[in-house]
Amino acid sequence: MSELNPLLELDYVELKARNLKIKADKKSGKNREQFRSEAVQMLADEEGIKAVLVAFSDLEGKLHLLDYDKEFLIGGIDNLTFDGSSVKGFSTLDKSDLRLTPDWSSMRWLPSDVFGAGKVLVFANVHDQDGALFVSDYRSQLMSMTDSLSQQGITVNAAPEIEGFLFEGIDAEQMYHEDEGFEMVTEGGYFNALPQDELRKFIDKVAEVQRAMGFENEKDHPEVAPSQFEINFKYTDILQTCDQILLYKLVARQVAKNMGYTASFLPKPVAGINGNGMHSNISLEKDGKNVFFDPNGNLGLSATANRFLQGILYHGMDLCLGFCSSVNSFRRLDPNFEAPNELKASTTDRGSVIRVPLGNEKSARIEVRAVAPDSNPYFAYYLILSAGFKAMNATDEEFGKMKSEMENAGKRVLPGNIYEAIELFDSSDFVNQTLGEENKRKYLELKKDVANRSPKELGALVKNGEVLYHHEIRNQVLWSRF
Repeated sequence: MSELNPLLELDYVELKARNLKIKADKKSGKNREQFRSEAVQMLADEEGIKAVLVAFSDLEGKLHLLDYDKEFLIGGIDNLTFDGSSVKGFSTLDKSDLRLTPDWSSMRWLPSDVFGAGKVLVFANVHDQDGALFVSDYRSQLMSMTDSLSQQGITVNAAPEIEGFLFEGIDAEQMYHEDEGFEMVTEGGYFNALPQDELRKFIDKVAEVQRAMGFENEKDHPEVAPSQFEINFKYTDILQTCDQILLYKLVARQVAKNMGYTASFLPKPVAGINGNGMHSNISLEKDGKNVFFDPNGNLGLSATANRFLQGILYHGMDLCLGFCSSVNSFRRLDPNFEAPNELKASTTDRGSVIRVPLGNEKSARIEVRAVAPDSNPYFAYYLILSAGFKAMNATDEEFGKMKSEMENAGKRVLPGNIYEAIELFDSSDFVNQTLGEENKRKYLELKKDVANRSPKELGALVKNGEVLYHHEIRNQVLWSRF
């Protein structure tokens, strides 16, 4: 920190060390109360921190950020309230007040050139007025599920492969018109983008920020389509993975804006070329051992893993609206562009909803390929885990019936548009049992609102409505233009 600006500004090496320590402490078993106690003390002692950026997700997966003054937060840490009626899919006007409880194990030290000086970030869980976890906050729902599993010695690990596009201009999505489409920053893709191309510079900067924030990057590169990118990070527990998905998109959008561009995570923003996916690698660890591995098992997986993936495939039609959550996401399921729309598992066929990559004792996993990058990761993974564990914990007789039904059904492909997905989701007993009537109703209302503003036939052009009314893009001004 300089004499003129006493606010905390850490270099990227120091940021990385601090953020990795938080992750290591979490993995070693430090509980949330310990994290809270240490974080509050750190905030009180660190004069260079002015504010805490508190993050949470709405039902559709849109990230919300609130800047709390440090002193105010410390003084009212048990009563951080906000207007839930202003958040899509949360509460009504007559029950508007909701509370936020920071999960201090999710805290991140932030690079000042992206977030501003003197700030740290923490994800929060939403609580109802009576103090209970808010039923429509799927971060807290997923946290409760994984806490219960951890008591059985089980950890769910996940690593997503999140694709995006880099387009010319700031706020290009909000300015979208179907007659003009998006303008790509580069025509290059995959291995033909030069080291100093604008796309490569963008990727390098996002990757640097992610390393500093403790993502533990693995590889980054342009993707198949022109002006498309993917930046991969190491697997971690699934709740932390979901936090990192939202941070990944936030950082990419801010870095792009700083460069005069727009980072887009629409699943299919440009017709005729590959879309954006979020291939989701998932495995289960029990008492430190990967229980998905068996070199002699079907597809190189254990019986446990095969049951788990069959549960996802069995309920795949019902769950589709959960991981393909927008009108635009159904364009991506076009089989002409490596679309993962067939409800089967394969080691090689990339048109399968589940692919089983080559693995060993450490890396054995399943890859759920149909998840779109604009889905609510907490919500989508909650549904996927619920389906997987239902099959995993079924009796042999129950599981046998599931397999028999799938075998007799023949070839099954995911719905071709959001209207079919809405009908399947609405009529599903499994969805009703998993989400409850209230959340099912709320989610359906949100999806129907946008679907009703879009043509049922997708056609060859990406329509205005599927972009401007998309849950990550719309605002009051855009919504009123209908």
